[in-house]
Amino acid sequence: METTPAPSRLLYATILLLSLTEFLQAGMTAFAAGPIMGEVGIGPQEFSLVAAVHASVAIVAISMQRWCVERIGGRRLVQACAALSAAGALLCATSDDFTSFLAGRAVMALGGGSFFTASRMIIQHTLVGPKRFAGIRSLASGLALGIAAAPWLASLAVDAGHWSAIYGVVAALAAAIFVLAGLALPTAPPVASTRTELHAGLQVLLAASSFLLVHALQRFQDDASGAALPATLMLVSGLAGGLFYLHRQHRAARPLLQVRALLQPRYLGGLALFFTAYVMLGANNFMAPALLVGTLGFAWETVGRIEAIGLGAALLTWVALSRLLPRMPAPRKYLVTGFAALACFGLLLARIDTGADLATHVLPALALNSVFLLTVLPVAAMQTFRELEHDQTVFSHAQQLKNMLGQAGTAIGLTLASLGLQWRTAVHYDQLSAQATPYNPSFDAALHQLQQAFAAAMAPDDAARAALAQVARLLAQQSAMLAHIDHFSTVALVGVLGIAVTLLQKVFR
Repeated sequence: METTPAPSRLLYATILLLSLTEFLQAGMTAFAAGPIMGEVGIGPQEFSLVAAVHASVAIVAISMQRWCVERIGGRRLVQACAALSAAGALLCATSDDFTSFLAGRAVMALGGGSFFTASRMIIQHTLVGPKRFAGIRSLASGLALGIAAAPWLASLAVDAGHWSAIYGVVAALAAAIFVLAGLALPTAPPVASTRTELHAGLQVLLAASSFLLVHALQRFQDDASGAALPATLMLVSGLAGGLFYLHRQHRAARPLLQVRALLQPRYLGGLALFFTAYVMLGANNFMAPALLVGTLGFAWETVGRIEAIGLGAALLTWVALSRLLPRMPAPRKYLVTGFAALACFGLLLARIDTGADLATHVLPALALNSVFLLTVLPVAAMQTFRELEHDQTVFSHAQQLKNMLGQAGTAIGLTLASLGLQWRTAVHYDQLSAQATPYNPSFDAALHQLQQAFAAAMAPDDAARAALAQVARLLAQQSAMLAHIDHFSTVALVGVLGIAVTLLQKVFR
């Protein structure tokens, strides 16, 4: 954005709040997905549709950020985005059906989807030398606080019966950003010799392509028992539209995104690393509470507290990393550590059972997930943009493209987790139900024992019905448990593959 003569504490606070708010709202929405769906009256398919719309709108907003800064200035843009984010959050908080919730999330994405990008660009354009590192520390601290506080705040709201308070918090933070931006950021728009050009048709194409790419995953699940042609067409159309958009940006004289300058191995490798981390972030933010609350039956407040403690390791990880990186900047050891933590996180939760203890079985896993996020994301950020910082415009476009991909990755992760849980639970339920027949001696003996246990307190017919109902509940719980094991086993595999790729690659050394 613009250059200021001397940074103040208010500037650092603005950077921190921008980063905090984006990760906090994403984490709270993912953590409380189940209660939100119940209160608004939507299912996993509709919730995934909301995620796809949020991602596509945020991607368009991020792509236009520099174009807006060149015309109205960074201060006015941040304030406008904060106002839109607050309005969208309030709409979500008061929504009671699919349409109003969808509209609220879309408005939130239009305003708040570019918060993290804005915070990074404030650092790049206003801070130099040691002050820039102080700004990056504020940004990373906001990221860590958002990741750690999201489950705790969301659980408090859900446990108190006020799920809408989740979005009240976001609206309050957006209001604080509006005020701080007015105090800390300069007023005059930057003077640019050449301005980027906006083509409305291409922006519509970008929004449609982004939506189709994410939504196609849901359609594949919907069409699992029938023809997958519609989903395939959506996926191909989304990919073709996205590639055409990038091609037009590559050939444009004054593009929104300077794709040509970004086609280099370090940057492309960094994008792949970021995308993997954001997919894991979106998926695990959804699956952890689904396992602990929906399957194991722990209270929301208890789960939120244990997740906050576990994710609090993010803060400790960042403190350690911020001290080690200036002295030992070589990235490979940090990336191996991060992916090893992800693999161990997946393995620990893949071995969990219905008798799990939160403190001994879950807390270490959540702490390892924090180590993964706060190791891989900062190291990727330092390595990906190392050769681009000499050109402010190229750096800005590189950040925009990375955060556009991050929005898509988070939405894809959440969508894959939500629909994957539904799919694998159904598969395991069918397999287990096939064994629950009178012709299976083990099942027959277990059912007889349950009937005898209930017979002490009720009539024989009622005892038989109660025993069958208990069997159905156990089958549903076991099916969901096996589905979670499938997910976290896959996460562990991603971690192992990440270690292998890190050791073999020659870009980040």
